[in-house]
Amino acid sequence: MFEVLNSYLFQHKSISIPGLGTIFLEREAAINDAINKNFLPPLYHFRFDKYFDAPDKDFFSYLAAEKNIPDYEAIKWYSEFSYDLRNKIRLDENVAWDEVGVLKKDDTGNIIFEPAEKNPVFLKPVGANIIIRKDAQHNLLIGDKEVTNTEASELINPYEEVAKKPTWWIYALIIAVAASLVLVWHLSSNQWHLKTGNQQKLELVK
Repeated sequence: MFEVLNSYLFQHKSISIPGLGTIFLEREAAINDAINKNFLPPLYHFRFDKYFDAPDKDFFSYLAAEKNIPDYEAIKWYSEFSYDLRNKIRLDENVAWDEVGVLKKDDTGNIIFEPAEKNPVFLKPVGANIIIRKDAQHNLLIGDKEVTNTEASELINPYEEVAKKPTWWIYALIIAVAASLVLVWHLSSNQWHLKTGNQQKLELVK
């Protein structure tokens, strides 16, 4: 019984139970576990919403095909199945839905759902070893031109060489300018004057 319903639930991610609610199958994305060199599988968990309880029309067609019965008999069968679940819960019985969870009544009379453990489809981690091939070639798109990674490296290298050239002359120029400024300041502060031309005193004979 539950095998057919679970098949629909896993495929369509939800199944509605008239008079009770809808069970949803929700997915959490896979995780890259770099430390253990694994990809952890996506996790699945179930969620119950008591405010939606109307099955889709496609559900009854699916049920009829799986049980090999007419659609009207599929509707009747599922209605009786839902009534039986509601009756058991009303009598304070816990209804265990195989591989999905437990439906029961709480102290206030509300129907609650306790989901089964995550990952009902029992997916396992997948190994994810990183392989680096130094000589491997692949195509890259630079602008509108497609080149290999080797060709791209050759195009970039000249710019890298220019960037690596020594710039000692810049530092020498900065030091020279700084020294000139210090000299000018020193002469100015001591009121030294530069004299130019011939300063010899001449005497006139009468």
